[in-house]
Amino acid sequence: MAWTGLWMHRIAVSWLAWELTGSAFWVGVVAFCDLAPAVLVSPLAGAVADRADRVRMTMISQTVIGLNAALNATLVATGLMSIGTLLVLETVSGTAASFAQPARQSLMPGLVPRADLPAAVALNSLTFNVARFVGPALAAPIIAIAGVWPAIACNALAYLVATTTTPMLKITAEARRGHPATGSLFGEMIEGLTYAARHPGLGPILGFAAVSAILLRGVQEILPPFVERIFGRGAESLALLTASFGVGALIAGLAIAARGRIAGTTRLAVYGVLMLALATAGFAATGWFAFGIACAALMGAAGSVHGISVQTLAQNASDPSMRGRVLSTWGLITRACPALGALMLGASGEFFGLRWPTLIAVALSLLVVVWGVMRLGRIAEALEGPGIGASGR
Repeated sequence: MAWTGLWMHRIAVSWLAWELTGSAFWVGVVAFCDLAPAVLVSPLAGAVADRADRVRMTMISQTVIGLNAALNATLVATGLMSIGTLLVLETVSGTAASFAQPARQSLMPGLVPRADLPAAVALNSLTFNVARFVGPALAAPIIAIAGVWPAIACNALAYLVATTTTPMLKITAEARRGHPATGSLFGEMIEGLTYAARHPGLGPILGFAAVSAILLRGVQEILPPFVERIFGRGAESLALLTASFGVGALIAGLAIAARGRIAGTTRLAVYGVLMLALATAGFAATGWFAFGIACAALMGAAGSVHGISVQTLAQNASDPSMRGRVLSTWGLITRACPALGALMLGASGEFFGLRWPTLIAVALSLLVVVWGVMRLGRIAEALEGPGIGASGR
C-alpha cells in the first residue's frame, strides 16, 4: 500500500513541478532532490541498519515520509506551495527513504529461507511494480478531477497504514537486529564502502549498475517534459506511460520469481541493461505515442530484470554483518544515480531538446554493456557460488 501511495505521490509531484515552472530543468531538479540525498545518507543509513533494530528504523523512516506527504498536500491545497518549498520537502522525503531502504531490505533474509531468497527478492520487486501500475492509474483521474493535492494526501494515508502494520512481521532475531557496535558509526560506514568496492563481484556489478543508471534511468524521472514536448499530451498520458513501465516490470518480475535460482543471474543483470538501452532509444526516437507505450513497457521489463538480478546477487554474496551497508550502496545507486541522470538530461534538454541527449546517453550505455559482457565470467564466479555470503567472501 505504501508503494501505491509513493507512485501516486511521484506522479503528482512531477506534474506539480511542471505546472509550477513549465521547465524540464526544474522537473529534473525536483527528481534530483527526492533521489540525491542517498549520496550522503545511504552509506550512513547502511551502517545504522547494521547495528540498529531494523523494524524500528523502518517505522521511524516511514513515519517521516508520511508526515512530509501530509504537509506537502496541505501546502498545495491552500495555495502556499512554491517550487522552492517543493524542493525542500522532496529532499526531506528522499532522506527518510534512504534510511528506510537498507533497514527494510535487510529484513528479507529473516522472512524466508536462504534457498527462497531469489524468489523473495523478485516478489518484493513485483510488489513495487504492481504499485507502479496501480498508483498512476489511481493518480491520473484524481489529478484530472480534483487536482494534485488529494493524490499526495493518499501517500500520507498509505504510509500511515504501512507504519502501523510493520510490527506484525514475523522476523528472526538475527535479521531484526544488526551486530553490536564495533567502532564508530563513520568507521563502520567506511568499512562497508570498502568491503563492497574491493569485493571481486560486488564492486564491478554495483559500478556497472551505477553508470547504467546515470545514463538510462533519468528518462523515467522526468517524464512530463517527454509527454508534452515529444508526444504533445497531458497528465492522463503521463499516468498511462508510468503504468506501462509498471506493467512491463510486473511481467518481468513474475518471470524472475518463477526462475528462482542464482545461476545465470549475473548474465541477466548485464543483458538487462542492453535491453533497457535499446528500449530507451526507441522511446526517445519516436513521436508515435502507441510505440512509446510499447517501449516504456520494455524499459520497465528490462529495468526490473536488471534491478532484481543485482539486488539478488548483493543479498547472496554479502557477508551477513555487511548486508545492510551493501544494500545501502545499492540504494544509493537506485536513488542517486537516476537523480543525477535526470538533472543532466533536464539541463541538456533545455538547450538541445530531449531526444538527442537521450540517444547520446544510450550510445554511451552500450559501451558500458560491452565492458560488462567482457568481464561477465569473473563477476559471476564471485557472486553466484553457494554460501558465498555466509562465508564472508
